[in-house]
Amino acid sequence: MDRRAVTDVLEQIASCLELEGENPFRVRAYRTAAEAIGGFSGDIAQGLESGALAELRGVGKGTLEVVRDLVTTGRSRQLDELRQKVPAGLVEMLEIPGLGVTKVRLIRERLNITTVADLEAAATDGRLAALPRFGQKTAENVLKGIARLRRSSGALLLHDAVAAAELLAQRVAALPGVTRVEIAGSVRRRLETARSVDLVATGDVITAKALVPHVAALEGASDARAEGDRVAFALPDGAAGSVTVAAPGAFGVAWVEATGAPEHWADLVARAAGLGNALDLRGRFPDEESVYRAAGLPWIPPELREDRGECEAAARGALPALVTARDLKGLLHCHSTWSDGNVSVADWAAAARAAGYQWIGLTDHSAAAAYAGGMGADDVPRQHAEIDAVNAGGGGARILKGIEADILGDGRLDYGPQVLDRFDFVIGSIHSRFTMTKEEMTARVVAALDDPHLTILGHPTGRILLGREPYALDVDTVLARAALRGVAIEINGDPHRLDLDWRKVMEARAAGILVAIGSDTHSLAGIQNVDFGLAQARKAWLEARHVLNALSADAFLAFARRRRG
Repeated sequence: MDRRAVTDVLEQIASCLELEGENPFRVRAYRTAAEAIGGFSGDIAQGLESGALAELRGVGKGTLEVVRDLVTTGRSRQLDELRQKVPAGLVEMLEIPGLGVTKVRLIRERLNITTVADLEAAATDGRLAALPRFGQKTAENVLKGIARLRRSSGALLLHDAVAAAELLAQRVAALPGVTRVEIAGSVRRRLETARSVDLVATGDVITAKALVPHVAALEGASDARAEGDRVAFALPDGAAGSVTVAAPGAFGVAWVEATGAPEHWADLVARAAGLGNALDLRGRFPDEESVYRAAGLPWIPPELREDRGECEAAARGALPALVTARDLKGLLHCHSTWSDGNVSVADWAAAARAAGYQWIGLTDHSAAAAYAGGMGADDVPRQHAEIDAVNAGGGGARILKGIEADILGDGRLDYGPQVLDRFDFVIGSIHSRFTMTKEEMTARVVAALDDPHLTILGHPTGRILLGREPYALDVDTVLARAALRGVAIEINGDPHRLDLDWRKVMEARAAGILVAIGSDTHSLAGIQNVDFGLAQARKAWLEARHVLNALSADAFLAFARRRRG
């Protein structure tokens, strides 16, 4: 059973229960279980049998029963029963920005609408705008949200795409005649979303045509067909899949072509031709290095193959020494049980040490984030006393006292100077009033950057991939002020965010701004978010010297103190 399918079912159950008006704690239990299972690295069926799933924090009897149903029958009885009560279109409406449970219920009750198509018609003809607490602007935003929902159909977030690619690679590797399989395409380049999961396979006797019936029999694959030297097929959720078949001696050239952006490949072909070499499928390129040598270049990391000057840099011997996981000394942006996380301070220290980190920056929500259990000012000294006690006990990573302070509407940081002075460092983030004008939002962020307490600007544009557009913001102005004030910019590793966009991170690097790779995790499973943030940092050509949490704890603290004078 596919891990992604399990988490999707649990999320759907949570949404259905929410629409049915169920107890919020029960709804939250299913979402917590989905997050926990989403971070489980083992086989789902084996984890169920061994009890490993039952040991995950946040996975209880009810959610285990759902998993057991899925493993044994391929379906969830609970979800099937809920779907009899809650039309699928209502669940889909919840993915439209601005339409929460209350508004979706009102739409159903007042307009008898249960599909996105009917909702679009109501938003167009004025019926939606006429509902209480809606209005014309809401109707226009709903239409924009529906358009975005359709554009994102068939797209996978990076973590889902990676999981799907790894599972598919395992299954293709087990097919008759296959001796090697590798992930290619945008998934290997670690783009933030993917519309296709692409593999390259080889074997002494396999061909695309012969592989078709075997691929067609794989779980989750449909409409398999041969297209030249590749097998194309469809995946669940509308994404596409492909397996390019290459002879062993041509595996390298097939893998390079299937991995890079088309412009990157075209550049390689032209450079090779200029040296009298042809990048063809004859048996001269068993590995990627041989392909790049034929083009007169050293091997280029897959994350860089986007036609952004990487070939020119390689020709000059100027490729960056990209930051790696081994370079990261600190785990940043973690939420504990002091706000909306489910991990204690002591458990965070132990988990960070076990994951190889020297220090961890805890950043629970501030008071303004009441919806996320934000800490009141009176909670701060009690939390800090607990941190001091855990640090004194030793055995775990060193805990630094941080806070994710809300950037208020006027640009002030939540709590104010006296409370903020208590923290080692401050991440400032926007969690409200997303509809401000570009001028208002830019002024708001710039004002926060001017506060000497601010160490890191968190998820700077507020985007939710495939869910919410970035808020209106002059990013260039923000980067210029961050460079002037010495504030770091976050790459938020939550795969739903991956914010700041790696393309803009390239500009931040050029401006001399340090970048913090934040996990934004609320559970131990979320530590893996660092991998996705790290991938975006590598796409932005970052080296360890550009990354804030590649510093030692003392050097990090010195950076934070420098702003306060």
